[in-house]
Amino acid sequence: MIQRLFEIDEWKLKSKQVEKDAKRLQESLTSLGNGYMGMRGNFEERYSGDTHQGTYIAGVWYPDKTRVGWWKNGYPDYFGKVINALNFIGIDVTIDGETLDLFVDETADFALELDMETGILRRRFQVKKNGKSFLVETERFLSIVKQELCLIRYHVTALDAEAEIVLTPYVDGNVTNEDANYDEMFWLEVAQDATENKATIVTKTIENNFDIPRFTIAASMENRTENAKESTAEAKKLYVENKYRFQVAKGETAKLEKRVAVATSRDYAEHELAGASEQFLANVAELNYEALRKEHAEAWQTRWQKADVLISGDDSAQQGIRFNIFQLFATYYGEDARLNIGPKGFTGEKYGGATYWDTEAFALPLYLSLADKEVSRNLLQYRHDQLDGAKVNAGKIGMKGALYPMVTFTGIECHNEWEITFEEIHRNGAIAHAIYNYTNYTGDTTYLVNDGIDVLTEISRFWADRVHMSERLDKYMIHGVTGPNEYDNNVSNNWYTNYIATWTLRYTIESLQQITPAKREELQITDAEIDHWQDIIDNMYFPYDEKWQIFVQHDTFLDKELRSTDTLTDADKPINQNWSWDKILRSCFIKQADVLQGIYTFGDEFDFETKQRNFEFYEPLTVHESSLSPAVHTVLAAEIGREDKAVELYNRTARLDLDNYNNDTEDGLHITSMAGSWIAIVQGFAGMRTFNGRLAFAPFLPKTWDKYAFKINYRDRLIEVTVTAKTVSIALLSGEALELDLFGEAVQLVDTLEKHDYHK
Repeated sequence: MIQRLFEIDEWKLKSKQVEKDAKRLQESLTSLGNGYMGMRGNFEERYSGDTHQGTYIAGVWYPDKTRVGWWKNGYPDYFGKVINALNFIGIDVTIDGETLDLFVDETADFALELDMETGILRRRFQVKKNGKSFLVETERFLSIVKQELCLIRYHVTALDAEAEIVLTPYVDGNVTNEDANYDEMFWLEVAQDATENKATIVTKTIENNFDIPRFTIAASMENRTENAKESTAEAKKLYVENKYRFQVAKGETAKLEKRVAVATSRDYAEHELAGASEQFLANVAELNYEALRKEHAEAWQTRWQKADVLISGDDSAQQGIRFNIFQLFATYYGEDARLNIGPKGFTGEKYGGATYWDTEAFALPLYLSLADKEVSRNLLQYRHDQLDGAKVNAGKIGMKGALYPMVTFTGIECHNEWEITFEEIHRNGAIAHAIYNYTNYTGDTTYLVNDGIDVLTEISRFWADRVHMSERLDKYMIHGVTGPNEYDNNVSNNWYTNYIATWTLRYTIESLQQITPAKREELQITDAEIDHWQDIIDNMYFPYDEKWQIFVQHDTFLDKELRSTDTLTDADKPINQNWSWDKILRSCFIKQADVLQGIYTFGDEFDFETKQRNFEFYEPLTVHESSLSPAVHTVLAAEIGREDKAVELYNRTARLDLDNYNNDTEDGLHITSMAGSWIAIVQGFAGMRTFNGRLAFAPFLPKTWDKYAFKINYRDRLIEVTVTAKTVSIALLSGEALELDLFGEAVQLVDTLEKHDYHK
């Protein structure tokens, strides 16, 4: 059942009420970020009701204690988690001595608006205090031009009588994580100072037992007012404030502009931090609020000019795709190769870690098409830089080569569920496939031959050690794994895992032909090792059922009681919130694409009938309780002609968070899976494929849409695709002419190519 809090609008999220019963959901959906930092959509003033106050700084984390009842050799030493940082947006408000609190106070004409086109969050409402009426107007943004900077404008207008208004902007380090194992406070004070109109606080993470460097953060604020009668400053433990008293007549406004700059020990020595954050503010002292907002909005416009997807005829679908692209770009835009895309971004703490395989499997295709290729290359470089950590992970379970982590900040695994951490090893293949995807899409082989081959070789060594030979069948097998469907654990011969392992070995052998003898010697590759890899490729076991003529998810999957999801009642769904784990594991229900993940990823290796048979068998068993699931199914449904099913699943991936499909968005947004809505349109509806270095399209138009259009970067070209009921138009906006396939026919793209009255 969907839960929709905001109006349908092409460019905005708009609400007319304080969602007291769904405040956390409202906060998640109005989160802001700029790649460097971000926060949930918390109100600036105090709110005494249920809320999740959250501010997060990219790359700042803590190694929390691994808490397990029965320790097993190989477990990670710690559970890495994003930690809630300084609350620097706070502004206490009192009116005639009464505190403004929107959980208690009734409001009129309340309006909350997230403008996705410009990356600005606004509120406006009327409130009564002591029988007097006041208008409150707020505006906040995190600059994507000057990423250390947050700006807040806060106005309170007396509508019908004079009043005393006190505005107290503050920075508060008394914050905790909701999901901490031991309810610990993660921050200690290093320094603080408050003077007239300015204040700075420096905090440092508490000691840890794992030889992990501690993080230090400095936040400095500067406050500007026009007509304050009195101002004071105060500093106390983990807290600094400036306080302004206004005496306003009827029709007058108490005005505050709060500027905050943040610096971290990722970039500065601890003793330099306070000076660095204060210098950030000094650097923009001559720029007024309007100038800073203008450059920020213009920078968002530049991003949208390349990345926007236009949908006519369905405003709900339009809002969904723009919301998802906005939140992805607010989380990551490739400026810092040390960073990656966290599954919750800056919107919550769940899942803890900074990096999952979601990045390579789902986010990378979007960034390849919508941003400069250096952004995608940074994502690959992130993994290469952590290769040593991946080797440590493999060694902990007695394996050669590299096992990339399920969850990580440094390359070392920091997730503590055995069936995920050391059984869901298919993620290793996603890392390898990302190298292929980048090379194939951009035509740039420099990363592959210089750095990528290091990663491929070590992953291949892991696969070669992880398989075993079945003497009974004379086939290689992989036992004790969890596939993408996490509702099946510790299985033997997950088809997808076996397939992507084999593909990785094959791709590595092919790639080795392109490197220099010196590089080959550096990798210590031998002919005997390659021969062993080839033997695995030639003799891998893949479970297959002759009756159904399908790839079998794992060895015993067809022995389950098979029933479709339409037999589930409303009381059952979602099953991950209503069933015991034991019942889920014994059921046939699939969390997300598993066999179909492989058929999607390697779509050029399977014919139409194979795709159709497997889709028709597995999709009815799939509950789509992973945010990653709908996109893959959308692409395959479109390819086999199930256009209505493709549209249904697109709507689910596009509005997964906006409509709270899985009843879990209050914990934070599903950032990495948001790329799925773009994949659903571009690879699903438009049928874009890039196999073997050749671009292809086979579009259709959803029945409820009038038109859609998008742009992609492809091999130093900018291409725009427009699809209407009767016409497919492909325009070359910049770059050299290109031969591509349209509905299976080779065509030359020189300027603008149109196909009229097309039929699939």
